[in-house]
Amino acid sequence: MSKLTENYEGIYSLMLTPYNDDLTINYDAYEEYADWQVEQGVEHLFCVCGSSEMVNLTLEERVKLAELTVKHKGNTTVVATANVEPSWFAQVEEVKRISATGVDGIVFTTKGFGKDPDRLVNYIGELKAYTDLPVFCYEFPGFQPHLISGETYGRLVKECGIYGIKDCTCLIEGGIKDKIENKGNSCLIQANMPFLFDAYKLGARGVMATPTSCGGAFFQRFHEAFVSGDMALAEKRYNEITLLDNAIDNGFNCSAKYLVQLQGVEGMKAINRGGQKLSAGRLRSIQSFHAWAVAEGLMK
Repeated sequence: MSKLTENYEGIYSLMLTPYNDDLTINYDAYEEYADWQVEQGVEHLFCVCGSSEMVNLTLEERVKLAELTVKHKGNTTVVATANVEPSWFAQVEEVKRISATGVDGIVFTTKGFGKDPDRLVNYIGELKAYTDLPVFCYEFPGFQPHLISGETYGRLVKECGIYGIKDCTCLIEGGIKDKIENKGNSCLIQANMPFLFDAYKLGARGVMATPTSCGGAFFQRFHEAFVSGDMALAEKRYNEITLLDNAIDNGFNCSAKYLVQLQGVEGMKAINRGGQKLSAGRLRSIQSFHAWAVAEGLMK
């Protein structure tokens, strides 16, 4: 039985994809990066996600990245998206192949069915039949309309047995709050940083957010402080996360890759398949944030 059936709350660090100069994947750097992510102290890793540039990766590449993450997972658990392919039959094969990599859980995007609750519930329920692993949902903005209502999420929990959702509404009212009210025994997992502290106060108990790709320890410190009941410390940790989020928001994901490089993963070049480049000014501002974080004992 997957460890996720026992503990599916907490921090899910998103995995970046390192490239060589010719934009082939640098798998050696990825393995080093996976080890680095585990050292951040988080409980879960989320490979094959938006931050991984999953829509720009082939199925073979996504499968290999999942396999390598499992190989280096240590005491963490690993989840991976398994419905990126365009056709139903290709998605069924994708679910089977990702499940066979050894991951602990599967993530399904809402696949553009956000405004059609009946179709979404049927789709997730039917696709879920091809894996025995815990399934999570992801309001991935790459397949729009992607956002769902709290009522629809409640149906996914009750009718499909969904363990949790990566909420991407970035709203308390009409988004996070509504899902928390309908979550049952599932876990509301945050992607939004401005409302992170507020969402936890309402009942969210997890994070799948872009800054975890380069600063998972920030989030683990916040989560531990909050669940311990030390609200003053939790707020301090939340403020640190806000600074991290602001440091990488402009130019993500290359900004996050550069911050990872500064922390010792030299093979993580600040390039991606979208052709994104960081200006000299952005590089300097990230260097400044890193120097501050090191001085404060928040990063290495």
